[in-house]
Amino acid sequence: MTSESKKKNWRNKLHELIFESDTRTGKVFDIVLMTCILVSVLIVMLDSVASYNQQYGKLFLQLEWFFTGIFTIEYILRLVSVKQPKAYAYSFFGVIDLLAILPTYLSLILPGTQILLVIRFLRVLRIFRVLKFTQYLKEIDQLNEAIVASKRKILVFMFTVISLTVIVGSLMYLIEGTENGYTSIPRSIYWAVVTLTTVGYGDISPQTPLGQFFAIIIMIAGYGIIAVPTGIVSAELTKKASLKISTQVCRNCGFEDHDIDALFCKKCGDEIT
Repeated sequence: MTSESKKKNWRNKLHELIFESDTRTGKVFDIVLMTCILVSVLIVMLDSVASYNQQYGKLFLQLEWFFTGIFTIEYILRLVSVKQPKAYAYSFFGVIDLLAILPTYLSLILPGTQILLVIRFLRVLRIFRVLKFTQYLKEIDQLNEAIVASKRKILVFMFTVISLTVIVGSLMYLIEGTENGYTSIPRSIYWAVVTLTTVGYGDISPQTPLGQFFAIIIMIAGYGIIAVPTGIVSAELTKKASLKISTQVCRNCGFEDHDIDALFCKKCGDEIT
């Protein structure tokens, strides 16, 4: 076996370990990474509590660098294992991987009390690690595809809801008037949105019998409106669930969701077997 063949075989095995979860080693890798992600995010949240930071600040810092080292190695290995490292680096998960490690390194070159707010912002950015968790859940991919597939229906639905809130808000402005807190049409529209979504902050409410009756109708309609996008996305999810999808990930472009019997990538045509 030539050195080039050995290198290719090594990269293929590394790609299978990191990007695919249908092997024993791939599953172990995913579980370890998911655990690290969740623990590191928990540390970020605990570190924001003043009492914990004062008592365990040094431990949190050590653990932060430990997890940053792990995620840095993981990021480098992902770039090495794909044929187009630049394409992965600019992909959604590539950017998230970078955001997971970059703030810790940037905090080293941004010292000084005058920019503590910047460092605080960088530390908060570490919470983006929770998004790394999503790449290990295939169900999230299915949900994302279902939302994309139903986006036209959802956009039409949203346009209808926006039109309804404008009409309702304008009517309530006429019914209640400024003396009852509906000082303008935009504020009345705000009330319509809060009422239609069944949130009900209570900072503004109708006082007249006609306004209260009108509010009851809007509240009841709100429950039906909330169910509409759920039904649209659920229908698409049902379609996706009925399709048999392979766990293979293209080594060239990183595309997933190939047919179970696919030999070549749908996106770039590269061999995936």
